[in-house]
Amino acid sequence: MIEQNITIQTQSFKPEELEPNDADLVNRALEAAKHAYAPYSHFSVGAAVLLKSGEVVIGSNQENAAYPSGLCAERTALFYAGARYPDDPVELLAIAAYGMDGTQTEAISPCGGCRQVMIEVATRFGEGFPVLLAGKNKVTKVPDCRALLPLQFDESSL
Repeated sequence: MIEQNITIQTQSFKPEELEPNDADLVNRALEAAKHAYAPYSHFSVGAAVLLKSGEVVIGSNQENAAYPSGLCAERTALFYAGARYPDDPVELLAIAAYGMDGTQTEAISPCGGCRQVMIEVATRFGEGFPVLLAGKNKVTKVPDCRALLPLQFDESSL
């Protein structure tokens, strides 16, 4: 038997300590969350994707009465970026949310489906990208999206 430990490196910042570009992307994610369609969960998530060209693409969660038919903010933004700018790699992704009471939540982590999509985007462009998990009191930066799904399913699994 071989035993392994899997760890990921993160960095934590107070929101006011963020680099200006990171702070701007977090603000764009917060703005995107205001446009979420979340009549069932009342949990509004926004994502903002900075592309290598400097373009920013936003997305918000879009719920549906048939729950599996909805889509998370992260996937909405990443799929739109891929459709609109297919040759423009992702440079940075920010995620933020508002809770049921309408105030910004603490940092949230993407679901497994969103993590898998991040892996595919990283594979597509041959490089990972940082992810900002933005909370009202702390922003956690994961330097490489691939660290969020350590035992990943990718083309080598096929």
